[in-house]
Amino acid sequence: MTGRPFLTSAAARFNRADLLAAISGILAALSFPSTGFSILAWVSLIPLLTALENTTPRTAFRRGFICGCCAYAAILPWLTIVMTRYGHLPWALSTVLYLLLVAWLALFYGAAAMTARIGEQLGMKSAVSLPLAWVGFDFLRSWLLTGFPWAMLGHSQYRTLPLIQIADLFGVYAITALIVLANVVLYRAVRAVAGAGVPYPAKSALVLLALLAVTVLYGFSRLNQDEPGGRTTLRVALIQGNIPQDVKWSPEFRTRTIDTYDRLTREASGGGTDLIIWPESAVPFFFQDEPDQADRIRLLARQCNAWMLIGSPAHEIENDRRIFRNSAFMIDPTGETVGRADKLHLVPFGEYVPLGRFFPFISKLVTGIGDFSPGNSAVVLPAAGSSLGTLVCYEAIFPELARAYVKNGARIMVNITNDAWFGRSSAPYQHLSIAAFRAVETRTPLIRAANTGITAIIDQNGHIRSMTGLFVEGFRTGEITPGRGQSLYLTIGDLGAWICLLASTGIAAAGFIRSRKHPQGEDNVS
Repeated sequence: MTGRPFLTSAAARFNRADLLAAISGILAALSFPSTGFSILAWVSLIPLLTALENTTPRTAFRRGFICGCCAYAAILPWLTIVMTRYGHLPWALSTVLYLLLVAWLALFYGAAAMTARIGEQLGMKSAVSLPLAWVGFDFLRSWLLTGFPWAMLGHSQYRTLPLIQIADLFGVYAITALIVLANVVLYRAVRAVAGAGVPYPAKSALVLLALLAVTVLYGFSRLNQDEPGGRTTLRVALIQGNIPQDVKWSPEFRTRTIDTYDRLTREASGGGTDLIIWPESAVPFFFQDEPDQADRIRLLARQCNAWMLIGSPAHEIENDRRIFRNSAFMIDPTGETVGRADKLHLVPFGEYVPLGRFFPFISKLVTGIGDFSPGNSAVVLPAAGSSLGTLVCYEAIFPELARAYVKNGARIMVNITNDAWFGRSSAPYQHLSIAAFRAVETRTPLIRAANTGITAIIDQNGHIRSMTGLFVEGFRTGEITPGRGQSLYLTIGDLGAWICLLASTGIAAAGFIRSRKHPQGEDNVS
């Protein structure tokens, strides 16, 4: 008998408004690849906004949290593939860890909803408070605890080229702000039409239409802008070896792996190639320590008369101890190694274990090598008369890294990755959609070589000009024009996002002070 009151209480806590919040999360998730119904992002928050009517900030936080949980539970199920198959964790434990990450990311949805509600109680319009808070807390999660800026609302629009060109001004956050504003305006319009006593959002609608018009006009002007002559066009070959992750680090499989990449490289460079890219850890041994295999790769560069960038682990002595790097080596057409770039932003539990000495029972996912150490700086590599910035694997989701490379002189961005970890899931498509924004933000083409896919050529406007499928052996070739390293976003970085975060913090602080003075009271949503 004691269980029934508990169930009744739980059902009461999860009511119709909570269900609306959950629906918002599901709609948001459906806007991302691989489902990719990007139009849903523009209406996904309407159920949540309805659920936030006449609520306290605490309730707003809970409903925003429910929305975030549903969104990320649907976006990130591929994490269980990584943890069970490659991390060798029990299914039950991997599910718990997956849900913990979902809950962590959902906290930022909750914080945005709560802050927006506080802002409304302080007299701000929701058309101002919600976009401000949403961008602010998106930015916070992009760097807090090493950061995970995955699947922001703006990323869902990666194929809408006229819209995303403003990323070269304020990053993906500008597109996110527009989407959130559109949701608020549409919500208020729907509620007004339904006779809910909500006034028509005339002023907000005019602002939205003006912003959309300016955004699209700017986008088309950038897309139609002719590139000035005088810059060398490079022919690139991106190799996708499709090496199974289960055997990738097996010593018995090394020669076969190099055979595969050798054959594909010769096929791809048959018509003449300036630059050849192999994926992350395509060389499954220490390139600097294996002279026979290394000489074979150097010979390949000479015979193809091309520059070659190859992914390989590296090691060196630093502070009297041996450390390991996840690196990329550049080989010139004479077969000489002319540079090395090291991964700067490592994957927690993937390439190192945070506080590993306190948790010796936890193993990282990358086997065969000790914990990796991050590189010291954004090293730009020479290549075929131009210069490369190398983003290794999920470094492509961090805009500050791409900015650092381009500001250091890179005119071509390269993303080498091994997405075999994700299996046949939505993750490789989500990864690609985020990487496309790095090209727009920096006005620098991005070429991407992935072990199992998706290998792609992305121009400086974010247009994916060529791409492979998943888990196929092959290559992509094409011509690219190096960028010029000029955009407002390169100059000001995330200044706009910082302003949103600081403003959101100020709103939350003002709300806290107000609640201390007036602990009772609950204002209606305006």
